[in-house]
Amino acid sequence: MSVFTPVPESVLAEWLKGYAVGRLTELKGISAGVQNSNFFVTTTLGRYVLTLFEDLSRAELPYYLHLMAHLARHGLPVPGPIANRDNEYLGTLEDRPAALVVRLSGRSEMAPGIAHCEKIGAMLAGLHLAGQSYGRHQDNPRGTAWRSASAAIVRPYLPADEQALLDDELAFQSTLDVSALPAGAIHADLFRDNVLWDDDDGQLRVGGVIDFYFAGDDVFLFDVAVTVNDWCTLADGELDPARTQALLEAYHAERPFTAAERTAWPAMLRAAALRFWLSRADDFHLPRAGEMVLVKDPNEYRDILRLRVRGAPPLPL
Repeated sequence: MSVFTPVPESVLAEWLKGYAVGRLTELKGISAGVQNSNFFVTTTLGRYVLTLFEDLSRAELPYYLHLMAHLARHGLPVPGPIANRDNEYLGTLEDRPAALVVRLSGRSEMAPGIAHCEKIGAMLAGLHLAGQSYGRHQDNPRGTAWRSASAAIVRPYLPADEQALLDDELAFQSTLDVSALPAGAIHADLFRDNVLWDDDDGQLRVGGVIDFYFAGDDVFLFDVAVTVNDWCTLADGELDPARTQALLEAYHAERPFTAAERTAWPAMLRAAALRFWLSRADDFHLPRAGEMVLVKDPNEYRDILRLRVRGAPPLPL
């Protein structure tokens, strides 16, 4: 979430008349994230998050918005989209596709412990299970084809040793057969800053899972690997055994891993690291202009990829 396209309060106040959410009382840009323009919106009737989509087309967006609505109906802590007076989730604001969703309570935890990892593992399994009844299909937008195309774009900006790492990993990933792995709708970006924790009553719970705009259909194990690489990695890039085991065992208790997934696990950790190295390298070397833009360090995931190539632990189950 960033702000590439500013929205004047007067313009938003007029736009909100198309919704039954009350009158605008506060508008605040959100600096976290890297893809869309996002704002906290407070009205006389509630709190919401407004997103202006900078890259995604109107044709692509129904997949994400209806997936969020589907998961929310299944009881998952997902921000449900708000329909306007024409019963549409998607509108237009400042010449951009725009959507309003419920703002969930809680805050991100950037130093998660074992209990956080247990909760997030179980929640991710629930998301995968609930998503199996989602009727729409869209390939993971940051899947194999995107990784190849993105690699070609960022490769000229990399030093020789990183070009070699990239070439070798692409060659390795091209040999993988994932046809036997369970698949369906995945979040694909379940980082710590995309989860809100609600523990006001002393009980730790997931208050919200946000930012579904990289979601798509892919193997579930890739989603698990993305999550483990962020939630369970130590400062030196190695995986913390205790947090990794906690997350994976909690997931496995809800949706047991298959034998094929156990075999593919080290390769999925590498694929997940490659995906975020490439996207961060693209943002770093080819930045976009905006009012509030967060660009994350690509070297973090370059180093994680190097470590996963040297060796990754098996599924500890």
